[in-house]
Amino acid sequence: MKNMRSPFGLFLQVLLLMSSFAKAQPEKAEAGIKAIMQEIPVMGLSVAVVKHNKIIYTQSFGAKSLENKTPLTDDCIFRIASISKSFSATSIMQLEERKKLSIDQDVSELIGFKVRNPKFPETVITLRLMMSHLSSINDSQGYFSLDAINPEKNPNWAKSYSAYEPGKGYAYCNLNFNMIGAIIEKVSGERFDQYVIKHILAPLKIYGGYDVDGLDKSRFASIYEYRADSSKFILSEGAYASRVAEISKYTMGYSTPIFSPTGGMKISAPDLARYMLMHSNKGKYKGRRILSKKSSTQMQTAMSSEEGYGFAIETTSKLIPGKVLKGHTGVAYGLFSAMYFQPEEQFGIVVISNGCAPGYSEGYNTVIRKTVNCLYQSLIEE
Repeated sequence: MKNMRSPFGLFLQVLLLMSSFAKAQPEKAEAGIKAIMQEIPVMGLSVAVVKHNKIIYTQSFGAKSLENKTPLTDDCIFRIASISKSFSATSIMQLEERKKLSIDQDVSELIGFKVRNPKFPETVITLRLMMSHLSSINDSQGYFSLDAINPEKNPNWAKSYSAYEPGKGYAYCNLNFNMIGAIIEKVSGERFDQYVIKHILAPLKIYGGYDVDGLDKSRFASIYEYRADSSKFILSEGAYASRVAEISKYTMGYSTPIFSPTGGMKISAPDLARYMLMHSNKGKYKGRRILSKKSSTQMQTAMSSEEGYGFAIETTSKLIPGKVLKGHTGVAYGLFSAMYFQPEEQFGIVVISNGCAPGYSEGYNTVIRKTVNCLYQSLIEE
């Protein structure tokens, strides 16, 4: 046997130490996540971690379906809720690059009906304001149909606007992005869900989409709402509702909210991490450019210093202590999701839960927050 003090022996020791360390990191992360799931009610968690601009870890915990007793796996796809907004904003920036529209033009010219806050009729509402939630539009009349804000369809349309001038106040609004989806259709001539597949998902070799009926339903992770009063998880029925009937009488540029551009993307955690890498790398992933550097930078630049919100991407220092991150959260039907990255330090984390206790700390769901910090400390910081 060779002397372990020889160069070969020292090299072998280093390899063994590196192998042991590499094994210990995931074990620490998994032990931490399991501890979180014992402390707080969680149905399931799917996670992906990026370090040095590479996906270094993916794992899933808990149940995909409580009724069928099937475990959650990495290829499960989820309705990720409001992280979906960034796909809509990405599409708009692509269309501006192709000179199909300007993010500073009057939205009324793009959508086909008057979009004006009646209290400030001279102030133009633009895509720039809508993508950053500065439009003064609100969800008080609903957001599942453009009728909510269309003066020709809703006698109470004026209530869809808040009392402040567009550009002078921030209010998170889902209707902004369902309107944006309709504009994508009008400008591109492509149905919204198909546009996103063709121009974002397919080039990135990502599986997912907004059309429930166009996806493999066997991969859907069931979504559960946690009821604190009974300490039970209840299956949510609406997350993957078929839209076949609505699509059969679809009107391009108006029926778009049935796909929920504001929250309807269905995707797995590893594939969401690949999409995140594109944004972290200023619009490019594995040689495929989805956005120009200029457009990507615009999306990540906060329009509101108080809220830190750019174009469907927020800047926050509240999620991981001492780190300024960019990304978005999602909440719907009992699901909680998060996609956050640090472009300079080249790391990022995706966490999706198909059901957990809805408690919050520092503005973030407690399970999501704890899981993000556990993954950072276990797999990135060390």
